[in-house]
Amino acid sequence: MTDNEPQQQPPGTTQQMRRQPDHGEDSYRGNGRLSGKRVLITGGDSGIGRAAVIAFAREGADVAISYLSEDEDARDTAALVEKAGRKAVLIPGDLTSREHCRAVVDQAVRELGGLDVLVNNAAFQMTHETVEEISDDEWQHTFDTNITAMFRLVQAALPHLGAGASIINTSSVNYDQPKPTLLPYATTKGAIANFTAGLAQLLGDRGIRVNAVAPGPIWTPLIPSTMPPEQVEEFGKNTPLGRPGEPKELAPVYVLLASDEASYISGAVIPVTGGKPIL
Repeated sequence: MTDNEPQQQPPGTTQQMRRQPDHGEDSYRGNGRLSGKRVLITGGDSGIGRAAVIAFAREGADVAISYLSEDEDARDTAALVEKAGRKAVLIPGDLTSREHCRAVVDQAVRELGGLDVLVNNAAFQMTHETVEEISDDEWQHTFDTNITAMFRLVQAALPHLGAGASIINTSSVNYDQPKPTLLPYATTKGAIANFTAGLAQLLGDRGIRVNAVAPGPIWTPLIPSTMPPEQVEEFGKNTPLGRPGEPKELAPVYVLLASDEASYISGAVIPVTGGKPIL
């Protein structure tokens, strides 16, 4: 499947992937469903984030793209936003920093003129065969990146979100079916599902909707940079559809949840898993 995909160092980049993911560059067609909306998405430079950014822009949204350090990926993504006639704002930096989380929201609001949609998508994972291999520092880093940053970004964004706003969190099939070799990651994804459910109830009276997307195995730079070669070669083959998903196959779900069409959807976790059931 991966044609001897070269291993990468985390977080990985799209440019180094032999088999390029499909983010919908040539296929996604917008219909104005997000016209005039202002969106902040973390981890928007590549993978699922890039696919969502492309779709948001083609649906009429301006997008602030938060990312760690993958400048080339981020510039490529921003160029696709601008080609769609929308504004792109690039915000590099480490979301494990409390101060950076606040700065990301501040810059997005300042440059976009406000905020209507927050997509918490950035994540970190590593593969380990035993519990003993997981260092305390890595455990903390995974939580800081995957769930603590979400909390901080939401707190920073709330003063700018009005009735009708949408918060979308990226969880994972791992919240329901935790892969043991991804223990820290899977644990955070369970936390994200619960964070989503609780936050939706807290913010309902403000008219702010909160939902999550739970991807199954999706072909992104995270895979060849965090999994051993033998697992990369078999990635996604154990799904009922027999293959990994492409990032573009997630984008319509993010668009729906960001749109006014989803006005009565809140507190949901929507699976996109290639047929793996989530209970």
